[in-house]
Amino acid sequence: MQTDQKKALYEEAQKELISITEGETNVPALMATVSCVLSQKFDYYFWTGFYNVDPEKENELVVGPYQGTLGCLRIPFGRGVCGAAASTRETQVVADVHAFPGHIACDSRTNSEIVVPVINADGQLIAVLDVDSVEHNSFDQTDRIALETLMQRIFAQ
Repeated sequence: MQTDQKKALYEEAQKELISITEGETNVPALMATVSCVLSQKFDYYFWTGFYNVDPEKENELVVGPYQGTLGCLRIPFGRGVCGAAASTRETQVVADVHAFPGHIACDSRTNSEIVVPVINADGQLIAVLDVDSVEHNSFDQTDRIALETLMQRIFAQ
């Protein structure tokens, strides 16, 4: 997909999501809505969803609302792409997940991935947004900037 097309779709998705979620504070509802809209908007998204920080288990993510095939139930911080994003609090853009050290293959059809930390208004990591694609090199700086901005607008209010 061309960069201009991608930017236009992200702008459209952001406007739609801001409109739909305005005033909503229920985090699972927000996550379900974000997963649904992004999954429907972008045809190169194969799996779209959240892994939430489990408050009962230190340094572990548990699957949250998502769209797609079966997700992994739990991911330790530091393991795989999601765990790396959670432990570093930095977005991970991976062109080829099979070359990523410690990659967890929840679905072997995934070839590229972007994972964005989700930080609440108090500065706490509450989740990571995980988006997978069956194509290699699906995600770039356009995706990173747009998804980071969207996570901030929706969850850090």
